[in-house]
Amino acid sequence: MSVTTPARLTLFDRVLCGIDGTPESLEAARQAERLRSAEGSLRLAAVTEVNTAVHAGFAMSHVLEQLEAGAQDGLRRAADEVKPTSTHLLAGEPAPCLLDEIERTKATLVAVGPRGHSRAAGMLLGGVAARLLHEAPCSVFLARPPQFGEFPSSVIVGVDGSPESLAAAAVAKSIAERFGSEHLIVAATGGKRIDLAPIQALSPYFVTDPGRPADVLAELSNEADLLVVGSRGLHGPRALGSVSERVGHRATSSVLVVRDPRRHHEHND
Repeated sequence: MSVTTPARLTLFDRVLCGIDGTPESLEAARQAERLRSAEGSLRLAAVTEVNTAVHAGFAMSHVLEQLEAGAQDGLRRAADEVKPTSTHLLAGEPAPCLLDEIERTKATLVAVGPRGHSRAAGMLLGGVAARLLHEAPCSVFLARPPQFGEFPSSVIVGVDGSPESLAAAAVAKSIAERFGSEHLIVAATGGKRIDLAPIQALSPYFVTDPGRPADVLAELSNEADLLVVGSRGLHGPRALGSVSERVGHRATSSVLVVRDPRRHHEHND
């Protein structure tokens, strides 16, 4: 995949945002609205957690009604803050429902507002953000409140010379140009030799750091509103140790994990 990948052009065309009524999910909706392309769609989806109602026994119908009302209220509040193309109420478990919705709509980006920053807790609890980072075939956006003004006023991208990281760098550059954001390219080598030529071809202005990529990028997230990383397309158990997965949980800023949309289209076609 070359740096001229259509990823930066199509990434924000079909955005799916998970809504659960929390301040984090409302922030995700606001930032997803900012990022979607001019002609792109923004679908808001809330999930009525049916399994929770099932555990209520004889009170199942009442609990289900309450859960559905809460999900609908969350959708209404989110729709009041942004201008979605559509809103959808799903039923089931949040992560599987969002993954099914990604497949059904061929979403190019899924956005959620993760709670907390603990990677270990996310993996242990099987959180929605963790499941999406592991399994979503499209790019994943984890929204956290901006630290330096209107989102995204500052963008940092991690690169290692791989095609995936160069595609992420191209996306980060397009975002920075679109919003007039401060923009920094960081090559964290982890003590290894990496090919800097592709990075220099992308931009002569970048910094190198000998630290471990996940550690360096997580620390730098304190200095940005948005951290962009590429994904090598690993899913399931193979993704557990990936830089993008670790950064996604440890960063204090919003994180965009860029995956090649062509792989997603091929997966669905």
